Amino acid sequence: MPLDIGVLLPTSTPDPTRPILGDVRASARFAEEAGLDSVWSTDHLVASGPMLDSTVVLAAASAVTERITVGFNVMLLSLRPVAWAAKQVSSLQHVSGNRLVLGIGTGNPAHGDVAWRATGLSYADRGRRTDEALRVLPDLVAGNRTVLDDGVEVALAPGAAMPPVVIAGNGRAALRRAAAYGDGWASIALPPEDIAAGLAEIARLAGDRPPATATVVGPEVDPDPARTAERLASYEAAGATRVILAPTSPDWHRDYEFAAKVRAAYP
Repeated sequence: MPLDIGVLLPTSTPDPTRPILGDVRASARFAEEAGLDSVWSTDHLVASGPMLDSTVVLAAASAVTERITVGFNVMLLSLRPVAWAAKQVSSLQHVSGNRLVLGIGTGNPAHGDVAWRATGLSYADRGRRTDEALRVLPDLVAGNRTVLDDGVEVALAPGAAMPPVVIAGNGRAALRRAAAYGDGWASIALPPEDIAAGLAEIARLAGDRPPATATVVGPEVDPDPARTAERLASYEAAGATRVILAPTSPDWHRDYEFAAKVRAAYP
């Protein structure tokens, strides 16, 4: 299959002086009509700039599209009770027609720890909480009776197909987590040779688990779509199956048009 080329929905503002808060419905429709493969929502409770709720964003994007993949880039499981996260995931699978990809991360330190303090949770404990959630999440999403870490037994209804899980992060802990729980691994702006090395390490750690795929978020691009397509081909050669192009300005329409030209130029 050709490399999946996706874009971030205009729902967050890494730089508060350059707001990127646009029309979710219009941007999702445009991405699908332009032939792009996936749209993604960032996730946080209290970030360094404005950010919409990811589950609401993906529900809106799902409602106005039919084909395109919708995904978390990435859900912060450690900020949620795992049963509630599973309910959100299974509901999104239902409303999207099983088009969801579940990116999972532990949080960019640039956003600080205020979101965890606001929810009464430990920032330092977020890695352990993420692992514990990933252990039980598939059964919870599927609607199977599941015993949580505190001994509570629960079955959610309706159940849904568990979406592919993509573990995000460039560090050792993320590689270990991807090997243990992921169908894929997402990295930020790593060069192709590091993608190949990361996939090899995940395969070594994973043992008999199926091999992981790689998603590259924010790869370096060229102003020329054809040259960008050539660069992205090197990621596919390294084992990547998806790239998510980063926004360059508040003008999501211009960024999506560029991504569509890259999609059309891709070999």
